[in-house]
Parts: sequence; C-alpha cells; structure tokens
Amino acid sequence: MTKTNRRGFLCAAALAGLPAAPLQTSAQTADATQPARDVTRTLARYLVAARAGDLPAKVRKEAARTLLNWVGCAVGGSRHETLDIAIAALAPFSGRAEATVLGRPQKLDIFQAALLNGISSHIFDFDDTHLKTIIHPAGPVASAILALAEHQPVTGEEFLHALVLGAEVECRIGNAVYPEHYDVGWHITGTVGPFGAAAAAGKILKLSEQQMVWALGLAATQPVGLREMFGTMTKSFHPGRAAQNGLTAALLASKNFTSSNQGIEAARGWANVLSTSRKYSEITSDLGRTFEIAGNTYKPFPCGIVIHPAIDGALQLRKAHQLTAAKIERIDLKVHRLVLELTGKKDPRTGLESKFSVYHAVAAAIARGTVGEKEFGDAAAKDPELVALRGRVTAEVTPAVAEDQVHVFITLKDGRLLEKQIDHAIGSAKNPMTDAQLEAKFATLTEGVLPPRRVRRLIDLCWNIATLPKASDLARAAAG
Repeated sequence: MTKTNRRGFLCAAALAGLPAAPLQTSAQTADATQPARDVTRTLARYLVAARAGDLPAKVRKEAARTLLNWVGCAVGGSRHETLDIAIAALAPFSGRAEATVLGRPQKLDIFQAALLNGISSHIFDFDDTHLKTIIHPAGPVASAILALAEHQPVTGEEFLHALVLGAEVECRIGNAVYPEHYDVGWHITGTVGPFGAAAAAGKILKLSEQQMVWALGLAATQPVGLREMFGTMTKSFHPGRAAQNGLTAALLASKNFTSSNQGIEAARGWANVLSTSRKYSEITSDLGRTFEIAGNTYKPFPCGIVIHPAIDGALQLRKAHQLTAAKIERIDLKVHRLVLELTGKKDPRTGLESKFSVYHAVAAAIARGTVGEKEFGDAAAKDPELVALRGRVTAEVTPAVAEDQVHVFITLKDGRLLEKQIDHAIGSAKNPMTDAQLEAKFATLTEGVLPPRRVRRLIDLCWNIATLPKASDLARAAAG
C-alpha cells in the first residue's frame, strides 16, 4: 500500500467508524527489548505496587542526602530577587494559604508553593545532579510533595518513598532519551520533572494503576524548559513549573481525569515528539531492583556542573603554587563539547549569566581561591580583576576529554607552564561530597536566612525524615 493510499484508508476507516491499525514508525520499533505500547502502564503498575519497606538502606540514605541538599538550596535561594519578583507577581492570586515557601514567612496555596520552592531550589544552580543525564531530580519532586504534605497527612516514610519513586521515574525517562533530547534544546529537568512530580504525588494520593497511567499521561503533555533560557531567571522557573504541572496531573488523575494510556511511548507521545531517539528498556528494565537516586550527586560549586572539573583543577593549581591573578599570563583548557555548549559565555554581564561562563568560573577560582555564591553575583561579574583574568582564559573542545574531565594549562608571566588533569571532580560519583561537606554547604546556604539553632534542627529533620509522623514538620522548620 502506498503512503497516499494508506492515508486515504485511515481517513475512510475513521469516517466509517472502523478501527485502523496505527502507523508504525521506526521510533516504535527502535527498542526491541520493550514493546512500545507497554511503557507507560508498566511504569504505572510498578509505582502503585512499590512498597517503602523494599527500599535498600543505601537508597534510603541517598534519598535523605538528596533531601538535605534540596532543602538547603531552597532556603538559600529564598531571598534572591528572582523569588521576590515571582512572589510579588503571583501571591495576589493565591488560593488557600496552607503551604510554606521555604525560607520565607509567606504561606500560599499548594500549587503556588510547589512552583516557588522549585524556583528557589534551582536559583543558585546548586542542586543535586543525576550525572548520566544532567537532570536535577529533587527540585520538581520534593517541591510538589512537600506542598501536598501540608495539605493532607503524609508521614515521613511515605514522603521519603515518594521522593525515591519520583526521582526514579524522572531519571529513567531521561535515560531513555538522553543525549538526543537534550541536544535538540530541551532543558531535561523541566521536561522529565512533571513525570517525577506526578509519580511521587500520585503515590501519596494512592492512585490506582489506571489513575497513575492517566497521571503520567497528563505529565507527558506538560513539558517545560528550553536551554535558550540558561543564564536568566527563567531557568529556575523550569523545575518549579515541572513541580506544579506534576502535582496538577496527579490531582486531576485522582478524580479520574483521563489521558492517553500511552502518553510516553505512543507514535505522537512524549518520547517520539520530544526526542530523535529513545530506548524504552531504560524505563522498564529492573524496576524495583535498581534505583537511580543511589547514584545522585551534589554540587560543591553553585554553577553548571560541566564547569566543576575546571574549577577543581584551577583551585588545586592555585593552592599548590600560591597563584594570584597577577602572576598569570594565560589559562588554556581542554574540555568536553558540552562545556562550551552550556557555559561558553565569554563576557557575562550578570551573576546568573556568569554561572554559565567557564571563563568566569576559572578566573574566580584563581583570583579568589573559593567559588561560592558570591563569586557568581552581579558584583563579581563586573569585578575588573575577574573581567581581566577571564579574558586570558581559552577553552578548546577536545574529543578525548569526557564530560567530567578537564586538562588545565596555566602559563605564568615568568615563563613556567603548570598543568593539571582532573578525571573526577569533587562532587562527582567517584569523588562524592561527604555528609559533613553536605552539612557545611547547608549551613552556608541558610546563613542569614534561619537562626543557627533552627538550621541544626532542620538538618536533623532531613536526616531522620523517615521517622517523622508528619512530613510537614520539615516545611514548618524551614519557614522564614
């Protein structure tokens, strides 16, 4: 049958009320290990049947680390002008004030709180990272379910389990389409985030299998996030809206609001529309036996993670040779292609833009000996010393360099050449931050927002989340 005749047959069948076999695409048969028609339902079936008691101890511990990092980032970002603007714009339209905006005195409705906490947690680009896909799992999921926990009773154990499941769904779907989906221009945290938030909220709402299928379908139709927005306030909007969209999806599904049963894998479903390649077995294989959150990582520097190896290398060379900006003739970097794709801003003009400048980050590491939030502020972006030094930094894409590697060469004015290769930067899966380092990061982020005694209590609540009778205690302790 020719393409023209096939199209005519489909139209005639539809007019006659007859069923017609769907068009088969190469995408539907791209992953022979998993029939495309089963993906969404297989995932929903797993989510509904999953039990908290089956989580391995290692997974529970990493989930607590993920939560600790997220709360610190959300509280830390709560006083940024991005959140000031968002609250000023949206608070007048809030419904019942029952959910906390972390680090702030305001309570808003659960949809607004989910949005704002998601924004706040991503403002500094300091949140957790699933290195295989560059997804930031906690923002969409934790923001949605903490708001829900202030609306209805949710135990800490239920909260922890939902967080794990939400992260699992996000990262598995991300695994199926990365890197092609990301390369097209989607911000993957915003596009997979609604799935994670819907799955986690749906688990708390005790959705049936069919309702969970619908929730995932509703999430599929609400992707958000373009990479074009990196370096602006809109980047942090992506995980916030993802949280809000996923929460909406779960609540609609709980009342039997229907969607496609194949929202992820249908010929015109999420995976085929948003990516040029897909591997469905990444979503469905070994469900309940492997957990993506077990490999979650946490940033020691508040900027795009692809810059971290360069910062680490520059800091190590500075310490080893007592370097200052005045001693340096030039700095040359050999990097992975994503470094320049994501952080190639040569002359950032604002703090948010500087988070996406490998040139600025390396200059700050050498000139200041530390790379914290102040080094990515508006004042630092305009600092004459940093501006001059970053002008002497070059970066060259080198095929042999992996995403988590860098080769740093520093030529000094006295003619010496220093070099450092970083294979696994601090904060990576093979060189992870310790619990003590995460606590120190949390304390630094929350300094000036919450009193020290409350900071310590909040840290303890995160570590012991599974023992809490009410997960909402976490939100109350984090209120400004």
